[in-house]
Amino acid sequence: MSSMSNTTLSFQEQCYVLLAQIPRGKVTTYQAMAHALGCKAYRAVGRAMATNPNPVVIPCHRVVKSDGRVGGYLGGEARKIALLEEEGIVIKEGKVENFPHVFYDFL
Repeated sequence: MSSMSNTTLSFQEQCYVLLAQIPRGKVTTYQAMAHALGCKAYRAVGRAMATNPNPVVIPCHRVVKSDGRVGGYLGGEARKIALLEEEGIVIKEGKVENFPHVFYDFL
């Protein structure tokens, strides 16, 4: 059972609560989010991002793959890259540059 576990929140809602913690100019991974929720459901985190009801308020564009690749986005990869770049994150060849420096961990 996760330390974030809350029986009143769905898994997706727990993901969105985590997303709200990621500051502008930082990114996290599907894996880091799953671990923060006390599980290894990386794909379920991805599905939660894909079904985000309010991507403007809930910053799912800040979630990338563990190797720093940008990954998918509800509004398309180009839009995700644009949003990340607006926050000062540099993307080169589809990957977050200086990934360890901009990585946000929930621990």
